[in-house]
Amino acid sequence: ATRSILAKFKDKDIELRTGTAPADDDVLVTDVLQKMVKQRRESIAMYEQGGRQELADIEAAEVVVIEDFLPAQLSDDEAQAAIKAIAAELGAASTVVIASATGLPISTTHTLVGAVLGVGLARGIAALNLSVIRNIFMSWIITLPAGAGLAILFFFILKALF
Repeated sequence: ATRSILAKFKDKDIELRTGTAPADDDVLVTDVLQKMVKQRRESIAMYEQGGRQELADIEAAEVVVIEDFLPAQLSDDEAQAAIKAIAAELGAASTVVIASATGLPISTTHTLVGAVLGVGLARGIAALNLSVIRNIFMSWIITLPAGAGLAILFFFILKALF
């Protein structure tokens, strides 16, 4: 399998020398290896259909070796988590940009929490922990006047001291 990998890289190198601009090395290597895996999987299916399991096993062993050289692929759960995180960050960033353009003062933390809630709502109301959401909204309602009251108190204490 290693010899065939090297041979494919040499073939690709020769092919690129006759082309215009060289491609990104990482992309090139990944592309070559993925094509090799695809070819072997097709061969496995044909060998199994033709009753040649011993040849299919050889191809399967080569697939394992070739896949060791490929970057690790995300699992379905990891891909879903990445999609949720990107959607929440994109939603929050878009809100901040729009609010900045219109001159609205906003809290980026509150915006991100809202975006995370939006992702949860997109998955359905059952995906949300409503008691946590209640606590978040209560903290939003309480923190604004509490922060203002404490700032007034500290202002007068500092003014009296200095």
